[in-house]
Amino acid sequence: MAGRSSAEKVLDRRALNRALLARQHLLRRADLDVAAALDRLIALQAQSAKAPYFALWSRLKAFAPSDLSDRLEDFSVARGTLMRGTLHVAAADDFAAIRPLIQQGLDRFLTDGSVYGRALAGLEPAEIGAVARDQLERSPLTAAELRDALAARWPGRDPQALAMAARIHLPMLQLPPRGLWGRSSQPTLATMAGRIATPRPGLDLQELVRRYLAAFGPASVADAQTWLGLTRLAPIFDALRPSLAIFRGEDGIELFDLPGAERPPGDTEAPVRFLGEFDNVLLAHDDRTRIMSADHRRRLYTPNGILRAAVLIDGVTAGLWRIEDGKTASVLHIELFDKVAKPVTRALAEEGERLLAFGAKHAGGEVRIEAARN
Repeated sequence: MAGRSSAEKVLDRRALNRALLARQHLLRRADLDVAAALDRLIALQAQSAKAPYFALWSRLKAFAPSDLSDRLEDFSVARGTLMRGTLHVAAADDFAAIRPLIQQGLDRFLTDGSVYGRALAGLEPAEIGAVARDQLERSPLTAAELRDALAARWPGRDPQALAMAARIHLPMLQLPPRGLWGRSSQPTLATMAGRIATPRPGLDLQELVRRYLAAFGPASVADAQTWLGLTRLAPIFDALRPSLAIFRGEDGIELFDLPGAERPPGDTEAPVRFLGEFDNVLLAHDDRTRIMSADHRRRLYTPNGILRAAVLIDGVTAGLWRIEDGKTASVLHIELFDKVAKPVTRALAEEGERLLAFGAKHAGGEVRIEAARN
């Protein structure tokens, strides 16, 4: 990359934070429908079935769960494996266009030195994907059924490794009712090609990087690589450099952005927000200190790697939340990491009541703000 220029503006963490919140509609909820929101946000994490719903609720002025569920049922929105080998929901044409662009990143799960690569030694992953395709073209299968079918074809091999090879080499979707609000089922899989007609035209890797910057910038090469699950993106940024705005972080790292993108002042007021599990805003950068300290990162992750639902205060992580639905009543538990002022407590209670009205099983739930537990 090019050397440092004295003309490059330095953006501190608060400036980067406010830019991120603005792009993610977390400074002000946006008057957008689901299609327009996904066009901006690209894709939403979906390891937790309700995560995309909470992501949209926190960002849009008017959002009902059916707004997303209906699109999953008519396949204008797709749910399946995308960036970093994790579950996402995205507009169907985006999903179909993005999936081949990130294949190189997905392939790393099967390299010779990986756990799955060692378990598959001597097998061709592409052949495993082809067998999975034949099975799924006959009929959609649950994840367990596909795993068993692959194990029958290669007896004595690790069934989980076989299933991973199929997932990496064959673009698949999880079919409804999986991922629908208020409904549950085992993941049922079908081929992407059998459900999505055409990919979004013109979406190559350069355009995907530009859309990443629009949603999460300003950002470094390492940030984009982390979110996409790819490596060696420096040449892409160099090709885009003449059309991008260039900044520096406080650490001297080069940051890229779209010239006309929103970059509010660092002292812009940021309201309290509740983020669902695995929210993209916490996963989209290699350097996440613009929104999450190292100590908070430790508290937000469970020992088995689940990124828990987070509270934002003044734009940064400040606690955890969960809704407990009892037989007759619902309670929103908010666990703060530090003491907060009374006006913040009131704001948390007010936003918490709105969260309960959206996401709780019972009406008129209770908001409990609790002391931190170390």
